[in-house]
Amino acid sequence: MFNLHYKLEKYSIRFAVAIILVAAVGGIVEIAPLFTIDETVEQDPNMRVYTPLELAGRNIYIREGCYACHSQMIRTLRDEVERYGHYSLAVESQYDHPMLWGSKRTGPDLARVGEKYSDAWHVRHLTNPRAVVPESVMPSYTWLEKDLRTKDLGQHLAALRKVGVPYTDAMIEHAAQDAYGQANPDSDAAAGVEERYGEATHIRSFDGDSRKTSEMDALVAYLQILGRLSDAATQTPPSAAPSTAESSVTEEAPDGN
Repeated sequence: MFNLHYKLEKYSIRFAVAIILVAAVGGIVEIAPLFTIDETVEQDPNMRVYTPLELAGRNIYIREGCYACHSQMIRTLRDEVERYGHYSLAVESQYDHPMLWGSKRTGPDLARVGEKYSDAWHVRHLTNPRAVVPESVMPSYTWLEKDLRTKDLGQHLAALRKVGVPYTDAMIEHAAQDAYGQANPDSDAAAGVEERYGEATHIRSFDGDSRKTSEMDALVAYLQILGRLSDAATQTPPSAAPSTAESSVTEEAPDGN
C-alpha cells in the first residue's frame, strides 16, 4: 500500500493530472443535471409570493433558530408522505431565500403545516409548548408578543425582487402598511392586502389581539401559509413517489412539538 503511494508521489505531475481528472468526474456528475433543470423542475404560474407579514414571520423563524429543529422537506419515503402529505417539490421553494429544507427533526417537519392547526393553537404552543404537547422539548417564545418592526420590510421586498421574486412596485411601496393590514382585518389597510396579494390571502388577527401587530402575528401568519403558496403538489399524486420505504431512520418528536 505504502509503496503504491510512494510511486504516485514520485511522478507528481502524473499524480496531479490524475487528481484533476477524478475531480472533474465528480464535478460533471453534479453540474450536468443543471443543464436540464428547466425540464425537471415543476412549473406553477399561479404560485403566490409571501406577504410582508408572512415574510417578517419567516425572518423571525430564522432568527429564533426554528430551522435547527424543524425541517421543511418531506422526502419521498412512504411513511413521510402518509404522515406529512405530498413530498416536497422544488417549485414550492423557488421564492425561499434562503431555503429551509433541513434534515434535522427534533420536532416534526413543517413543510405542510399551514392551516393544520388553528391560530389559537399556534399561539398557545409558542407561548407554552407543553400546554398542548406535554412531551415537547421546545422552549417557549413569550417575547413574541412585542410589536413587530415593519419600517424596513419594503427594503427587504426590494432586495428579494433583485434575486427573482416578482414583487411589484406597489407591493414594495406599501409593505409596512400591508403587514399591518393583514393582521388587522377591520382596518382600511386590509383591502390593499387583498388587492395586491389575492383573495386567498389570510387576513385576520393571528395572535387574537387586534390592538397591535406583533411578532406573534407574523410568525403564525408564516406557519399558516407553509405548503399553501402553490397547488403544484395537488397535481402530482403522492403515490408517484419513487421510494416506498416503510420507515425512516430519522428520530423526531410527536406532531405538535
